[in-house]
Amino acid sequence: MSQNPRVYLVRAGQSGEDEDRVIEDNIAILGYLEVPSLASATDYKGIREIVERTFPDAKPGAVGNFAGQLCAFAVTMEKGDLVILPRKRTSQIAIGRVSGPYAYREVDGRFRHTRPVKWLQTELPRTIFEQDLLYSFGAFMTVCRISRNDAERRVAAVADGKSDPGPSVSIDTPGAEEPGSGEPTEGLPDLSQLAHDQIVAHIQARFAGHALADLVDAVLRADGWVTKSSPPGADGGVDILAGRGPLGLDNPRLCVQVKSQNSPADVTVYRTLQGTMQTFKAQQGLLVCWGGFNRVVLTEARIGHFSVRLWNSSDLVQAVYRTYERLPAEVQAELPLKREWMLVVEASET
Repeated sequence: MSQNPRVYLVRAGQSGEDEDRVIEDNIAILGYLEVPSLASATDYKGIREIVERTFPDAKPGAVGNFAGQLCAFAVTMEKGDLVILPRKRTSQIAIGRVSGPYAYREVDGRFRHTRPVKWLQTELPRTIFEQDLLYSFGAFMTVCRISRNDAERRVAAVADGKSDPGPSVSIDTPGAEEPGSGEPTEGLPDLSQLAHDQIVAHIQARFAGHALADLVDAVLRADGWVTKSSPPGADGGVDILAGRGPLGLDNPRLCVQVKSQNSPADVTVYRTLQGTMQTFKAQQGLLVCWGGFNRVVLTEARIGHFSVRLWNSSDLVQAVYRTYERLPAEVQAELPLKREWMLVVEASET
């Protein structure tokens, strides 16, 4: 029997609107604002009764879905279990440890379903995990248990500051909720997030080191900038200089610094770019860091919003999507992509 704590995926709002609050307050927050306190319920049956009273017209499948997630959050999850929070606003992942029981309490003027969580890692790049775990983290559920592919041992290792050791057992197929268990598992993933993570992993493998700056340069050229790139090696704080007009001499002038590291960039890198912009008399700056940015950088970047833009791995991939048809043939050959359309199935419809 595994000695590792169980692992639960708990999101922080559809658009990540609760992310800052949960990390600042060391809590996890569940949505379902219409549902009253669950403190009186001790099992799945009790929570299902509350859900049925709250949503009398809901279909039985939707009631079971809601009740299962609420039960996992309020009843099944125990002190010491690990919580995974995929951060939508920063494309990073946070890992925390449950530190106490469910509480229905006021947060920012509204009563919310909460669990106390001690956040252990809050700025992990998605690339620290292998693709199979990212597949699980992309589940449509707001709350679910992550168990397949040796997830408990691997997440515990990353929570301790180590790298993902990979699975020690064969890759499992997607799970499903066990009838009557009240504990939803990963189930179907968000296919768009899965595809996005695969593209991120491919870029990380094919455009490592200075090649990442070459990819950024190609994206800027596709967007109409005239660029001049620094050769590999010491770059004096700038990887790419860019401008508008046929010769690249027109305003705005742009200084670009690219960091291919997997760890978040600190504020020194951000401030160095600001100094470089002054040196080159550039009105705008672009700081690209594959591993994202720590909280200090994000705070300062709000002040410099109209002069410096930050791109993490997800932002760069979005820029690639936007400009793909205009990228050079050699870049497309290294990064072969095809757009597909699919029907988005809401959780309540499954």
